[in-house]
Amino acid sequence: MIHKEGYRELAGLLIILGVLNFLVSVYAPPVALTISLIVSAILFLLVLQFFRNPKRQIRVADDNMVYSPCDGKVVAIEEAHEGEYFEEKRLQLSIFMSPLNVHVNRNPISGTVNYFKYHPGKYLVAWHPKSSTENERTTVVIGNGDTEILLRQIAGAVAKRIKTYLDVGDKVTQGTELGFIKFGSRVDLFLPLDANVKVEIGQKVKGNESLIAEI
Repeated sequence: MIHKEGYRELAGLLIILGVLNFLVSVYAPPVALTISLIVSAILFLLVLQFFRNPKRQIRVADDNMVYSPCDGKVVAIEEAHEGEYFEEKRLQLSIFMSPLNVHVNRNPISGTVNYFKYHPGKYLVAWHPKSSTENERTTVVIGNGDTEILLRQIAGAVAKRIKTYLDVGDKVTQGTELGFIKFGSRVDLFLPLDANVKVEIGQKVKGNESLIAEI
């Protein structure tokens, strides 16, 4: 299944490759057309796989369980000061998404969107320490009545378009789509300090399938 965010990019790429291969067929020898077609097919398949959107259901829905909001690798688990909303120390858990990962972002818990803000910014590499506060990003806070979780979508050096489908006051269900980040990026979660983390640095996680923490 292909995500809706990829429709325009895939259609545009298909048109560009079609025109390019037509010109090659007219002005270049047959061997050049064969090479061009092979390269075009590989390029199209690479972009196609980036926009894949596999169906994944939460196995056990529970507001005390925080599921991974995306596919990727855990690159940070540490106490950090969160100054945009909580203005206090929280447990930060960061997940880096390479261009090969599924880039759909999902709601880690059910609840109400208590805060949302989009921040324009730089495009530092996603693993850069300052990317969390200086890159283009969105901040979403979801509260379930007992606690609140902050999720931050962060653009990287390649990813320069963040989509978030939520707004303040929205009721969200654990595991449903939160947004999409195009072409490599990072997601930060800010959890309560007493959260029981279930992953470790370097571990690969999958959205809706990997249990990140219990709160």
